[in-house]
Amino acid sequence: MTETKPFVISKALIWEAYQRVKSNKGAAGIDGQTIEEFASDEKKNLYRIWNRMSSGSYFPPAVMAVSIPKKSGGERILGIPTVSDRIAQTAVTMLLEPDLESIFHDDSYGYRPGKSAHDALAITRKRCWQRDWVLEYDIRGLFDNINHDLLLKALRHHCNERWVLLLVERWLTAPLQGEDGLKEPRSVGTPQGGPLSPVLANLFLHYALDNWLATHHPSIPFCRYADDGILHCCTKVQANTMRKYLDARLKEVGLELHPDKTRVVYCKDSNRTRTHEHIKFDFLGFTFRPRTTTNRDGQLFSAFTPAVSRSALTAMRRSTRCRRLHLHSEWGLEDLARVFNPRVRGLMGYYCRFRGSEFYPVAKHVDMVIVRWAMRKYKRLRNRKSRAIAWLERVKRKQPAMFVHWCGCGEFNVGAMGAQ
Repeated sequence: MTETKPFVISKALIWEAYQRVKSNKGAAGIDGQTIEEFASDEKKNLYRIWNRMSSGSYFPPAVMAVSIPKKSGGERILGIPTVSDRIAQTAVTMLLEPDLESIFHDDSYGYRPGKSAHDALAITRKRCWQRDWVLEYDIRGLFDNINHDLLLKALRHHCNERWVLLLVERWLTAPLQGEDGLKEPRSVGTPQGGPLSPVLANLFLHYALDNWLATHHPSIPFCRYADDGILHCCTKVQANTMRKYLDARLKEVGLELHPDKTRVVYCKDSNRTRTHEHIKFDFLGFTFRPRTTTNRDGQLFSAFTPAVSRSALTAMRRSTRCRRLHLHSEWGLEDLARVFNPRVRGLMGYYCRFRGSEFYPVAKHVDMVIVRWAMRKYKRLRNRKSRAIAWLERVKRKQPAMFVHWCGCGEFNVGAMGAQ
């Protein structure tokens, strides 16, 4: 006898969503079930998800609230769904994404397939060369303050699948559960951390901001990555006016500009000689500011360009320090390289895209960790830093490819930094 359900949902969609969740790994939710535990009886578990979603009886469990530190200070609350709920959310995300992608603005870059932070940085750099002024803005607590009614109105405009609308409404109101076990009901916002939240946030901001800018201020180029964005203006007056307009617009939809992270910046370079309070801004871990460079003829000039920000450099060094890898004197040098290289390769891949020489302090810091490790491991180097540095230089000459940062990064090579 054929099993009939109120909603037609493909089992293949649930399976594909499961494969994506499994490849992304991730922590357990409030039920404590890990991906490995889910996989031990995956057929039964996947059928349960499909059956409940198809019958309309799927009610998401509470989302586990986890506090993580922000690079800029303070804390951010992430919402960690259970493995089963991540699969259900991913299935809805996979269904919504293709349709919503077709309506999103080209200058929205965050959490979108085929777009990256590097794309956002490249277009921002180009436009900073074209226009003298920038309005740098940040939306305070975006994920915590999204208006449910406005979001669902936008979703209904683009989706007529009743089961999707039903589940999204339930996910929006699923409570957050803290470490003390207390559940906090929600009537606004979408927890940052679930697979569906980025798509919903982009949909909300498409109508709250992107489409509004394109319609009412088409002469102002912009770039947005989630809650961070840049508006490019011709004059200081225009930039300050746009700040007022932007502030008013966000208040209309229940959001607000972050007062400390929103400012008007002058893109100063060799051809722009005015003075202004702000001549630099941070965007996606990079600082845009005047920097000395050379033209094709070898002449020095000042250009307004991006490079890894000071706060990002500090965070990278702090993260390396916290791992305390120098204490593992039982390891060999190859073991140290095996642990370091994937992390450093990822950092270099991101931060060395623009003016890679600015990554030098992190590369030097990694070398100093290796030096400290060697001083603990080898008696002849103990309490003799100069000898340990000389030892490291010999290792570099013999095995220059052992550590990924020894091979250089774009515009710099760190082969001889250890002795500096």
